Amino acid sequence: MPRFAANLSMLFTEVPFLDRFERAARAGFEAVEFLFPYAFSAEEIQERIDRHGLQIVLHNLPAGDWEAGERGIACDPARVDEFRSGVVKAVTYAHALGVPQLNCLAGKAPAGVDAAVLRRTLVENLRFAAAALKTANLRLLIEPINPFDIPGFYLNRTDQALSILDEVGADNAFVQYDIYHAQRTEGELAATLQKHLARIGHVQLADNPGRNEPGTGEINYPFLFALLDRIGYQGWVGCEYKPAGPTEAGLGWREALTA
Repeated sequence: MPRFAANLSMLFTEVPFLDRFERAARAGFEAVEFLFPYAFSAEEIQERIDRHGLQIVLHNLPAGDWEAGERGIACDPARVDEFRSGVVKAVTYAHALGVPQLNCLAGKAPAGVDAAVLRRTLVENLRFAAAALKTANLRLLIEPINPFDIPGFYLNRTDQALSILDEVGADNAFVQYDIYHAQRTEGELAATLQKHLARIGHVQLADNPGRNEPGTGEINYPFLFALLDRIGYQGWVGCEYKPAGPTEAGLGWREALTA
């Protein structure tokens, strides 16, 4: 059975962020992930991790002004210095918190910038980030996101992500494969997971439509969970979905769909 990590940016959001660690542990999760730690000190987060016996499996590099609608800056040629400063900050947090991998959100394509410039900027930023993370013994991830949820997001498809990683040429850089985003953009979930397993560093889930719990939509999660076991996926599966009701009330899918 896959190992599930609670995404604290999506689950238990009715309580303040630092209180979500306790809720995740009480709900039976052994690991968590979230968008960003930067609003808190590493010491504050580590205290919650230690208290509740959890581990953090993932967080993101700084991604610009999230509250203003920014969703990453890695493809923006006007913000290279900001991106690279963010890499240093993220590595500091990851080291302090024992996080093994960091996700880079490519961001929305800035208006009026040539496509070749966008790609070159992203590739060069990813090379910088991968080198910095390799020195720190960390893995770098990039995540394709569907263009319906985030219109204008630069990175949408698995094949595009793999092509970019080929150009980056770093052996510690992988795809973060979000099943929900992939279903909305390209489908072929099982075939893609099996074909590219060696290049997938992390998997996330939600059902479609609605981005709610597995079992609420069209995706055959019992089949996919069995497939992940069969093909030997060793990582965590991040539960990055919007609960249809109270988080705890919807957690029965973990047993029902993995039996």
